[in-house]
Amino acid sequence: MIAIIVILLLLGGGIWGWPLVAGMLGLASITDKPSALKNITQLMHTYNITVVDVENAYQAAAIEVTPTAQSKGNIAKTLFIYLGIIFIIAGIGNYISEFWDSMSAAMRVLLTLGMGCALLVVLLFILHKNKTSNYILPLTIAGMFMMTVGWFILLDEIFGTITNWPFSELFVYGMMSLLQIALFNKYRRTILAFTALIFIYAFIYVGFDMLGISITYIIIIFGISLILVSTALEKTPHRVLIEPALLLGIIALNSGLFNFLILFDAANWVSFIIGICLMVSAYGLQKSNRYSRLTGLCYLAGSIMVYSSLFDLVQKTSLELLYLGVTSLMLYICVLLKSRVLLLTTVIAMLAFISYYSTEYFSDSLGWPVTLIIMGFAFLGIGTIAIKVKHRLYR
Repeated sequence: MIAIIVILLLLGGGIWGWPLVAGMLGLASITDKPSALKNITQLMHTYNITVVDVENAYQAAAIEVTPTAQSKGNIAKTLFIYLGIIFIIAGIGNYISEFWDSMSAAMRVLLTLGMGCALLVVLLFILHKNKTSNYILPLTIAGMFMMTVGWFILLDEIFGTITNWPFSELFVYGMMSLLQIALFNKYRRTILAFTALIFIYAFIYVGFDMLGISITYIIIIFGISLILVSTALEKTPHRVLIEPALLLGIIALNSGLFNFLILFDAANWVSFIIGICLMVSAYGLQKSNRYSRLTGLCYLAGSIMVYSSLFDLVQKTSLELLYLGVTSLMLYICVLLKSRVLLLTTVIAMLAFISYYSTEYFSDSLGWPVTLIIMGFAFLGIGTIAIKVKHRLYR
C-alpha cells in the first residue's frame, strides 16, 4: 500500500506539478514592484522586446480601455444581436415542435440541416468581409447546433429509425470536426477553436466507447489531454480557453483517478492522495503567478479532500491527535503561502476536530475548555511577540 501511495503521489505530482516546475525555473511569485519589474525585464530579454515595443503596446492598451460612447453603443448592439439570434432559434424551434409530425422528410431536413447550412454561409461571408463582427459568436453556435441536429435527422430519414447510434454519432461528430478544423485553419478565431475541440473530443469519446474502453480510462485520457492542450494554448492568441481547459482537465483527471483507485476499496486513501495532488497543482499555479481563480479552486477542493479523508483515517485510533498536528502545520503553511482559501478550510478543520475531540473525551470535564482558553491566549501572546520581533529584525 505504501509503495502504491508513493507511486501515485509521484504520478500526481508529475502531472499536476508542471506549473510548479515552471515556477522553480524562474517564474517566481510576484508580490511587490521590484519583483514585477525584474520579471518584466526577464520577459523582455527572453522575447527580444524593446522599450519602443513596450511603449506602443501600452499606448494601444490605453486606447482600448478608454470608455467611449461608441463602446457603449457596441454593448447595446451586441445585446440586441444575441436577443435577435435567440428569438429566431426559439421561433424555429416552436414551429418545428408544433408541425413536426405533419412535415415531409425533405421539409424536416431543410428546416434543420438546411438552416444550419444557411447560417454557415452567412458566417463565412461575415468572416471573409468583417473579422471583428459581433455576429460571429452567435452565428457559430447557432449554426453548429442546427447542423449537428440536422445531420442526425438526415440519417434518421434515410435509414429509418436509427438503431446504431454509435456509428451515427461517430459519423456526425467526425463530419463536424472536419468542418470546424477547416474553418479554424482558414480564419483562426477562438470560437472556432472552441467548437473544434468540442466535436473532436465527442468523436474520440464515441470511438473509445465503441472500442470497449472503460469510461474511467477515457476520462483520465481526456483529463491529461486537456492539460496538454491548455499548455499548448499558452503560445497562441487563444489564451482565453486556457482556464476552462485546465478546469475541465482537473475535473476529468481527478474523477477518473478516483474511479480507478476506488477499485482497491480504499476510498479514504484515494481522497487523500488526490487532494494532495490538487494542492501541489495549486501551489505550482501560485508559484508561477498564473490563474489565481483556478489556484483558489484547487486549494479549496484539495484541502477539503485531504482534511476529510485524514479524519476518517485517524478517527478512533491512537493517531487521532496527529490530525491536530497536521492542521497546525498547515496553518503555518497557509501563512507562508498567503492563501485565504487554504486558511479558511484549515481553520474550519481545526475547530471541527477540537469540537469533536472535546465532545468525545471531555464532555463532562470543566478543565478541558479552561485549558483550551488558556492555550488560545498563549498562542495569541506568542503571535504578538513574533510580530514585534519581526518588526525589530527588519528595521
